[in-house]
Amino acid sequence: MDPFAAWIERDVVRAHGPDTLPFLQGQLSQDLDMPLGASRWSLLLQPTGKVDAWLRATRTGDDELVLDVDAGFGDEVVARLARFKLRTKCELDATRWNCVAVRGTTIEHPDARPIVWPGTDGVDLVGPAVTFPEGIAERDDYERTRIMAGVPAMGAELTGKTIPVDAGQWFIDASVSFTKGCYTGQELVARIESRGGNAPRPVRGLRLSAATSVGADVTSTDGVALGHITSTRDTVALAPLPRAIVPVTAVVVDGQPATVVDLPMQ
Repeated sequence: MDPFAAWIERDVVRAHGPDTLPFLQGQLSQDLDMPLGASRWSLLLQPTGKVDAWLRATRTGDDELVLDVDAGFGDEVVARLARFKLRTKCELDATRWNCVAVRGTTIEHPDARPIVWPGTDGVDLVGPAVTFPEGIAERDDYERTRIMAGVPAMGAELTGKTIPVDAGQWFIDASVSFTKGCYTGQELVARIESRGGNAPRPVRGLRLSAATSVGADVTSTDGVALGHITSTRDTVALAPLPRAIVPVTAVVVDGQPATVVDLPMQ
């Protein structure tokens, strides 16, 4: 992949106050006991273990963390955390920051934060006043690259009905600590891990013979309904499908032939 950068948006939640770290340790799947300036990806789960948000937590102070999530979901993160914040000294402030997504290379930058995209190098430059890095081409390739890496997006592959393992074992490995204390939703994640991570509807990659749109039907070649496209760009797509539909299965998308392929796509 030729390196590129693209402007995107991220919602940001600043959590601060003397109870912030213990409170968020009990709510997020990742261990937040990390050095100042460090970041880790984490899940915010329902008590049932289904996904409320996938976010990046950055330690910005002794009693402060910044959580950044896909644009449009910051208020949902605040509302979800507030439901469990009884008599807790932790304030939650939501805003939206610009972000420069750098892919195909990594760079040193004071606002650089790690990504966890399979098969893809890169960083996100996240901050209230981010500037575009010099020497990297600006291209509108972010969404296609995300799809080809098999990275789920909030509101698309990740909804209130999603269980974490559906996004892949890499997603669990990147977002969950199995050595920290208890957190909301832990039981389902631990149970699935102990059973070998069999996902009922894993996110699959698809190569299409013709461009399609989000929501397009995915069926078997003999007409059995399998699911719907959740993300697409040009002739690549993602869709949660029954686990029996493995690469390289021929399927039909919006009446046109398509093939289920391994993620990340080559």
